[in-house]
Amino acid sequence: MQNPSGETFARGPWHELPTSFGSLLRPRIDAIASDMVEAIRDEVPAYRRPLDSSMGRDLVDSVCRAMRQFAELTEAPESTQDHHVRHFRHLGRVEFLNGRTTDGLQAAFRVGARVGSRRYAEIARTASLPTEIVLPLHEAVLTHINALSNEAVRGFVAAQARAEGEVQRSRRALAQALLEQPRGTPREPLEALAARARWPLPRRVACLVVRDAAGSRFTMPGLGGEVLALSRGADLVVVLPEPGDGGPTGVEDVRSAVRGRTAALGPAVAPRDAWVSLVCVRLALNHHRDTGAPDGGLLTVGDRLAEVHLLGGAHIGRLLADRALGALDGLPAGRAARLAETLDALLMSWGRSAPEVAQALGIHPQTARKRLRQLDALFDGRLADPDFRFAALLALRTRALGR
Repeated sequence: MQNPSGETFARGPWHELPTSFGSLLRPRIDAIASDMVEAIRDEVPAYRRPLDSSMGRDLVDSVCRAMRQFAELTEAPESTQDHHVRHFRHLGRVEFLNGRTTDGLQAAFRVGARVGSRRYAEIARTASLPTEIVLPLHEAVLTHINALSNEAVRGFVAAQARAEGEVQRSRRALAQALLEQPRGTPREPLEALAARARWPLPRRVACLVVRDAAGSRFTMPGLGGEVLALSRGADLVVVLPEPGDGGPTGVEDVRSAVRGRTAALGPAVAPRDAWVSLVCVRLALNHHRDTGAPDGGLLTVGDRLAEVHLLGGAHIGRLLADRALGALDGLPAGRAARLAETLDALLMSWGRSAPEVAQALGIHPQTARKRLRQLDALFDGRLADPDFRFAALLALRTRALGR
């Protein structure tokens, strides 16, 4: 259908109706409207509201307007109908804003058309108009009601699209607020942003980054609209409710959704700390080969937080290693490697005894004792210092990740 003020009405069946029909219809509009409204309220549950309610008044007004327009078209088929078009598009917007559906709207139009067709035929018979006009009269009713129904649906769909656009903008704003590190500047509470975005804040969220997926639509079975997504450069950043723990999705669902792409899932955190989850993911992806994660798969960062933490400060870790393990650097490579391995086993043991170290390394206890004496001499008795042991363990782990 075109705009009702255009070709639809110009080509319509009103040319075949006597212009006098309009003057016959006008005095009967209120009575026929009452019959139409009663039938609509009886047959369409969505419209069973009191007539003195806003919905009841809109219903009566729209039914009367439709009949006045029908009379106008009978009298002047070529007349402009823009004022009626605006009304019925507005009616569609109101229906959407009040939570009703296009199904109910179109059902109401059909019921009105049925009642109108019957009552208009009665007017023609009472006025002794030629019986030949019954068919074009019926056709005019159907054409008219179809045109009005289409305009109302257009208004409904436009309002729906506008609302969905506002929700999407609010969701992008919420995602940006979640992923932005607080800088001390007061910002709108997350709860208010989430309410506008129609996205109830979960207890915990996790960040997912999918490499080279910006602009793509991320879907996950069972989640529907429960993910927030933003493009950051070439990557797609997704905020989703905590996977697992009986939630709407699990880690395997995420793994399936990103299959074939390099991606990382951050640790679950409180919503206000979502940016921390993203930082962890970024670090993991920047060093994903150092963590042993293959390309084209999902890296679960929560299982590797210690590694990610060390890799994130790797440049500082190298300075720490130079300072804490510098005594090993002047030794021949083979000996330095054996002593570093022995130091690591010592630091990881409970009792820091030679038998424990020997068992961990698969060497003779006497060999372990010899190496431990060498280490004690190299580090000038600092093996008993808790601060040195902590620094040395961090340095050994950093060097191991670097290799």
